[in-house]
Amino acid sequence: MTRAQAIAHAERHFDSGEFKDVLARRIAVPTESQNPKRAGALVEYLDREMRPAFEAMGFTCDTLTHPLARAPFLLAERIEGPDLPTVLGYGHGDVIRGLDPEWQKGLSPWQLSERDGRWYGRGIADNKGQHSINMQGLASVLQTRGRLGFNAKYLIEMGEETGSPGLRELCEAHRARLRADLLIASDGPRLRAERPTVFLGSRGSINFDLTIEARAGGHHSGNWGGLISNPGIQLAHAIASIVSSTGQIRIPEWVPAELPDAVRRALADCEVDGGSDGPAIEPDWGEPGLSPAERVFGWCSFEVLAYKTGNPETPVNAIPPRAWARCQLRFVVGPDANEFLPALRRHLDRHGFPFVTIAATREEMFQATRIDPDDPWVQWAVASVAQTSGKKPALLPNLGGSLPNDIFTDVLGLRTVWVPHSYPGCSQHAPNEHLPAAVLREGLGIMAGLYWDLGSGETPYRETAT
Repeated sequence: MTRAQAIAHAERHFDSGEFKDVLARRIAVPTESQNPKRAGALVEYLDREMRPAFEAMGFTCDTLTHPLARAPFLLAERIEGPDLPTVLGYGHGDVIRGLDPEWQKGLSPWQLSERDGRWYGRGIADNKGQHSINMQGLASVLQTRGRLGFNAKYLIEMGEETGSPGLRELCEAHRARLRADLLIASDGPRLRAERPTVFLGSRGSINFDLTIEARAGGHHSGNWGGLISNPGIQLAHAIASIVSSTGQIRIPEWVPAELPDAVRRALADCEVDGGSDGPAIEPDWGEPGLSPAERVFGWCSFEVLAYKTGNPETPVNAIPPRAWARCQLRFVVGPDANEFLPALRRHLDRHGFPFVTIAATREEMFQATRIDPDDPWVQWAVASVAQTSGKKPALLPNLGGSLPNDIFTDVLGLRTVWVPHSYPGCSQHAPNEHLPAAVLREGLGIMAGLYWDLGSGETPYRETAT
């Protein structure tokens, strides 16, 4: 039995329609973790889909819980020998809200549909499609070799879309049981649809609210206009002091002192492209002097996610008493995350906005992570992906988005290698979430090859074991 046969097995699983059937069944489970009414669906996904699939591969499964978590976790383990490398896999079965009425005619978030070479359905990109690819990669190696050749552990959570509550504490409580040599997982997009990608961490993320409470109620704009302050105008000016009209952050504590040379080298041949349906990159937006790849993978970005003052649905001739904005900072390794909100407070006070209230939201803050691109495991993974795909993979120091990767690096002490099976134009978190069929099929082959190589004995396991 050979590596090529394992890859061919994974590709046949796709070509036969079997993979589509499995994925359709999983997408049909409405695992909206932001919707309290879907709590049963979160449990159903683990019990009806994940547990039987892992047990069919000879894994033992255990449902884990934690008081801080809103849903259970599934830990699957297949231990083949004490002297073999151990890999931890990770995925999440929960999805963002379906937004059913907003999908294109003929499409539904809970029904896998194919149109123009794309597969549509909520979770196909984030994250049901991605962990399903990885699970089938494991199955293809087992079917071909009869064993994995390494020890495998896999953790599936059902709360990632609500900030992974309880995940950190669960990993701390089960640190010994989750011990491994590295994490191999899949989430987020490739750099471009046609280019396989490996990333080594993620930008951090913190959400916070800015609020102005000027007075108890609204007042007629004709009688009081020019006499009393307008919170909507004041908050707009406060935000304008934080970021320029072209998106450049104006708080020094929020950005790195410089772009590290190692990051600049890694991103030198990386071209960001959202595909035909993705938005056009605006060359003058963000930090000046950086390439698009450097701006999204090497720098920090500030966003206003929502803004409200008055009554947007039915405006009236009244000066609103209140203004509110939900804001977000995505950040890379370097700045001190503990200083973000104190630095903002000092900044707003200096610029004449002491009346703006700052409040962190309930979402957990993800820390920024990035492992060494020259790590032997990284180079091994990149070589494996290149061999299978026949393409030079993009190597990103970190994902532009945020993941709970710091839990795996800081709590479990793992090297983290992410191999995404999505692309930037996938409409993740939006209506019409989809993936190109070609990306799904190529991902199956890549993961079968990667897992085959992990069990071949030719890995950095001996030189990196501690």
